[in-house]
Amino acid sequence: MFLALADVFAFISRFFRELFLPPYEFKEIIRQCYEVGFRSLLLISTTGFITGMVFTNQSRPSLSEFGATSWLPSLISIAIVRALGPLVTALIAAGKVGSSIGAEIGSMNVTEQIDAMEVSGTNPFKFLVVSRVLATSITVPILTMYTIFVALIGAFLNVSMNEQTSFTSYIQEVFGAISYVDIFASLLKSIVFGFTIGIVGCYKGYNSSKGTEGVGKAANAAVVTSMFLVFIEEMLSLQIVQSFR
Repeated sequence: MFLALADVFAFISRFFRELFLPPYEFKEIIRQCYEVGFRSLLLISTTGFITGMVFTNQSRPSLSEFGATSWLPSLISIAIVRALGPLVTALIAAGKVGSSIGAEIGSMNVTEQIDAMEVSGTNPFKFLVVSRVLATSITVPILTMYTIFVALIGAFLNVSMNEQTSFTSYIQEVFGAISYVDIFASLLKSIVFGFTIGIVGCYKGYNSSKGTEGVGKAANAAVVTSMFLVFIEEMLSLQIVQSFR
């Protein structure tokens, strides 16, 4: 276990060393941002919209028992901005992006393309790992803000159909219930989630065992490990943010 932790620490340390050293692979970073962001957009949109509508439906009966359905927009905004938006986005990205990164780098490792890049004078770690980790760290926060927006729209449609709440009143209650600390904390969490997804996927793929079976194991381990770490980070961030409120 300690050897594995030391290997992970060395991998992360190498990432931060390579991050500030030239050459800088800007084209590859932009391409990876496109792969991570745009290709996940449809799935993120559908999931965010459904999350907003389902959470609203599940919360309404509990508030109705106390005659407090007018608090529904405030409850929705607090839940989605503080927890559901970043967490849902990270889990979707871990399943779609993490597995893709693990399988792609794992297959390159199996077919010895990484060794060929080293022979040709290219730094495979910077080209493959640094670009992908930066892309996930940049794109996941953007996707989180988009998920929050879509989820709030889905919740508004549900609230409007059942309580006949106007859009202006809904927006006022939504933004009245959250603060800049909530938005900043969500963005900061999303950056950490994106970094975790990228670094886990790259580590599992970069250190995959030889053979086609190793590619499948790398993709599966990337998803499971990143999801587990996302939940741990969510729990820790919740304790930290509550101490600042």
